[in-house]
Amino acid sequence: MADDKFPGWHGTTIIGVRKGGRVVVAGDGQVSLGQTVIKGTARKVRRLSPSGHDVVAGFAGSTADAFTLLERLEKKLEAAPGQLSRACVELAKDWRMDKYLRNLEAMLIVTDGRDLFVLTGAGDVLEPEHDIAAIGSGGNYALAAARGLMETDLDAEAIARKAMAIAADICVYTNGNLTVETISR
Repeated sequence: MADDKFPGWHGTTIIGVRKGGRVVVAGDGQVSLGQTVIKGTARKVRRLSPSGHDVVAGFAGSTADAFTLLERLEKKLEAAPGQLSRACVELAKDWRMDKYLRNLEAMLIVTDGRDLFVLTGAGDVLEPEHDIAAIGSGGNYALAAARGLMETDLDAEAIARKAMAIAADICVYTNGNLTVETISR
């Protein structure tokens, strides 16, 4: 983010873990402005149900921008029910090309329980390796922790929770107040 547009705003941590036929998306609840915690219980992981097809999405970045993107994603999913990858590609194209949308400062992790994607404002729809996606200021810490835990007997939710706890211990812009959503296919 450009410091002149968003002075002092720092992120969050969102992780998506796919294991054993389940995908878990977990996000912390901290909202920071500079060195001040504004709120500790924000809900950055949401369940969407366009056309009766469940999708779970987590966001990092500007809340208003992320909500705009989530609304657009819901519309794309209503136009292409059950086709998450198509809806994500269409949203990424709009996000990249539209004069208004291309200024939005957020990233998304989305899943329907089968597919798991990271969407960015650069037009990316990324399917992560190793069945783990992580975004936000603590994303790399959570990703590394989850990768280390994937070969254990822990299930997707336990891996996500442990990875988030590790990220919260390292990243000052991440706390331990989690929102966790699970989806299966």
